[in-house]
Amino acid sequence: LDEFALSATTEVVLAHVVTGDATLDDMAAAGLRGLSDVLFSRTSIEPADPIAVDREMDELSFFPIVYWPVTPSQPTPSAEAYARLNTYLRTGGMIVFDTRDADISRFGGGSPAGRKLQELARPLDIPPLEPIPDDHVLTRTLYLLQDFPGRHVSRDVWVEAAPADAQRAEGMPFRNLNDNVTPVVIGGNDWAAAWATDANGRQMFPVGRGFTGERQREIAYRFGVNLIMHVLTGNYKSDQVHVPALLDRLGQ
Repeated sequence: LDEFALSATTEVVLAHVVTGDATLDDMAAAGLRGLSDVLFSRTSIEPADPIAVDREMDELSFFPIVYWPVTPSQPTPSAEAYARLNTYLRTGGMIVFDTRDADISRFGGGSPAGRKLQELARPLDIPPLEPIPDDHVLTRTLYLLQDFPGRHVSRDVWVEAAPADAQRAEGMPFRNLNDNVTPVVIGGNDWAAAWATDANGRQMFPVGRGFTGERQREIAYRFGVNLIMHVLTGNYKSDQVHVPALLDRLGQ
């Protein structure tokens, strides 16, 4: 499948924001390492080692995606850092905010991490958001997905909202959604913990129990793959799902 999504080997570097919590920063790095290994084995993407980025100093344009675990105690970026972050979002970068609280906060309604997320996100140029709809391109970039678990299994993961007038065209399986890359993905499923592997490739944190837990971890990896494929290919997959209908019309 990956040959259709990326026609040649693609080198990428995944990044995570330094939070100031050394344990969490190590887990984020391990999570991106585990996801990078899956990308290498299942797609034509060849990730380099993940990098920790300092919001105040580092240039973000080199990274297609930045994973940002949210903690109540992490410092708020400076105005200069927010200017860089907004430039990054406007030029095709994606930030994945993870409150790691199973989304009980719903953007600040219940947890300290959720309230911190509201504070962190307020100065960002974030478009209107909605829970991932069933026909969003993230549900089918490479794997067909209905859920987006990490260590937690909340279904509420938020992306850029589709246009209000999006409709399904005749003969097309999906609505005419905004299939540009969503600049932010927001959730609380603790994805890095589910992806994390040690230097020997062994999973570092438990996910669920038994076969059900390993299935949950596998879906978490698939969601991570879809995220990266989405940020690298944009609306490619959305166009491809229309091909059968287009060919049928040409045949007529």
